[in-house]
Amino acid sequence: MSTETTVPDGNPGLIGVPTFLVGSVALGLVLTGFVPATAGAASIPIIATATAFGQAVAAIWATRLNQNAVAAIFGIFTGFWSSYAALVLGLTHGWFGILPDDAVRTQELFLGSWLAIVVLLTVATLRLPRAFTLLFALIDLALLLVLLGTAQGSTGLTQLGGYTVFAFVIVGAYLFLDAMSQATGGRPLPLGSPVRA
Repeated sequence: MSTETTVPDGNPGLIGVPTFLVGSVALGLVLTGFVPATAGAASIPIIATATAFGQAVAAIWATRLNQNAVAAIFGIFTGFWSSYAALVLGLTHGWFGILPDDAVRTQELFLGSWLAIVVLLTVATLRLPRAFTLLFALIDLALLLVLLGTAQGSTGLTQLGGYTVFAFVIVGAYLFLDAMSQATGGRPLPLGSPVRA
């Protein structure tokens, strides 16, 4: 009697990538000043529901398919988006007892911590096609620019971080089109050879 189980086919990126993109677009619009600074939480309804939830669904789906690297990626971004929503809501409503004078350092702590993890993710995934490396490198750059903008009180650096968000949205959109093309019986789009074999 065989104990092997059949793993169904599927691509968690079909949910994970677009839900990541919608939160990223909303965040990019906030960072570039589409909404006034007083409406900094404007992206949270999308991020706290569609994006964080979509990342969690994709991570669980990938786990079910034994796609461990994919599960790790979506799981990491579940944590990022959920904690971003908690940070913004918590600072806005005083949930964590953080004084207004300490808000900037709190944001620096958040950004620096996540930058370290996403850089680690970037290095760990260099065996993936080059489009993924570009995506993660642009996320790293966006986090760094927003961190520097926050630390220096520079609207220009923060806005540049927002435009970098739009750059990785473009790469992510390409990855989504690739996934949808394959899911609907089409050919895969070229994603480039891995940086490291």
